[in-house]
Amino acid sequence: MRGMPGRRLDATSLAGVPIALGVVLVAQVLEGGSVRSLWQPTAALIVFGGTCGAVLVSFSLGAVVRTVAALRDAFGTPHDDIEPLVKRLVGYAMESRRRGILALEPHLERMAEGFLRNALTLAVDGTNPKTARQILDIENQAHRAVAEIPADVLETAAGYTPTLGILGAVLGLIHVMESLSEPTKLGTGIAVAFVATVYGVGAANLVLLPLATKLRSRARHEGLYREVIIEGVVALQEGLNPRLIEQKLRSYVTPSRTAPREQRAA
Repeated sequence: MRGMPGRRLDATSLAGVPIALGVVLVAQVLEGGSVRSLWQPTAALIVFGGTCGAVLVSFSLGAVVRTVAALRDAFGTPHDDIEPLVKRLVGYAMESRRRGILALEPHLERMAEGFLRNALTLAVDGTNPKTARQILDIENQAHRAVAEIPADVLETAAGYTPTLGILGAVLGLIHVMESLSEPTKLGTGIAVAFVATVYGVGAANLVLLPLATKLRSRARHEGLYREVIIEGVVALQEGLNPRLIEQKLRSYVTPSRTAPREQRAA
């Protein structure tokens, strides 16, 4: 999300893809096969080159570039935790209750988070709470739609790769049929043909779909983060007691984060 601090690398996500691919390679070795036999440049060209072409037909270049940039988020740890945000909003509510809502204006200049700054600006400018909510809801939906584009691209690519893998296998079998006069080459040729299927199915289920799921989850979380901002700022405008605002906003925090220590330790 724009305006959020930088992300640290997520070790779990970084380890996931190599583990998934490694399992396939280990299984190949355990069955007596050679890892080298899975390296077929022609099959890779058909599957991955064809997928890139199909994706470019399906989406604009901007969407593809955005997807490449978003892949960094899939391997990063999000810093947009809701609990610290609740504390900030409650602090703003307490300051507004003591000194008036205009006292929040100095905070706007130092605020890096664009959505929170826009929300507080509407409050400081005296915008009607109902109107402010409508404006912020529309902006939130727009942010979420943009954030989900990379997931859509990856899911679409995951739909193409298995089919292109089958196409590569068929093309390979055609080449095998042309070599029927040389029976000694048939086994190797058939094995090579089906490597394309391995590439297609493996890329879809071990890489593309998991990454799409991760990015869509991030988009949902960031949308929830903005919803908390909307609820907090609107409640602040309506003059609710800061304690009530805190209780209201903490309902967005997951139970595991809010449960008492002794309950979590049980």
